[in-house]
Amino acid sequence: MCDVKVIIVAAGKGSRFGADCPKQFCFLNGRPVLMTSIDSFRSALPAAKIVTVISREMQSLWEDLCREHNFISPEICYGGATRWESVSNGLKLLEGSASEAVVLVHDAARPILPAGVIHRVINGATESDGAIPVVPVTDSLRMLTADGSQSVDRSLFRAVQTPQGFTYGKLAQAYNLPYSPLFTDDASVMEAAGFHNIVLVEGDIRCMKITNPHDIEIAELML
Repeated sequence: MCDVKVIIVAAGKGSRFGADCPKQFCFLNGRPVLMTSIDSFRSALPAAKIVTVISREMQSLWEDLCREHNFISPEICYGGATRWESVSNGLKLLEGSASEAVVLVHDAARPILPAGVIHRVINGATESDGAIPVVPVTDSLRMLTADGSQSVDRSLFRAVQTPQGFTYGKLAQAYNLPYSPLFTDDASVMEAAGFHNIVLVEGDIRCMKITNPHDIEIAELML
């Protein structure tokens, strides 16, 4: 196994979730979502260095939750106003890593993460400019047009999940770019930096993103 680093992004406000605190700190099976996300990597990659990015406002809550659940937190840093800034801050804690080390960037709101997905991303990232897990789109899709909308062939599309994996040298170079609102994930940052050989690997429908309160109930059933 190559040298692997993990950045778990948990600094979002989760405004769409509608709870009193961000969704990554809401409880899933009796403890915060973020803890399940961290444990997914600890189980699959016991030797990997994990960095967790949280908002400064949530630090005290996170420390209290860790004490309450007897949970050892990974090294933390503070997030920024955007996901791009949060990942950039996480990368600073990995300075000095070998250029060929694989960095996995994961959204804390995806707590169910089968080990197979992690290892497929790592293998893909070592042989390309990066690897991202995807699943087929099952809903019908329509594209907005000037005249309204039109149907599109859903077989041409894939839904993107995390973790997304890249070698440290290339990812650090890409994050030297100035921020753009077009940076919706790490693959989009890499492509803007000229790294276009992003391979798609098989994701998993269980790696769902918790967005709405009922998603917690679905995740609990999956667990």
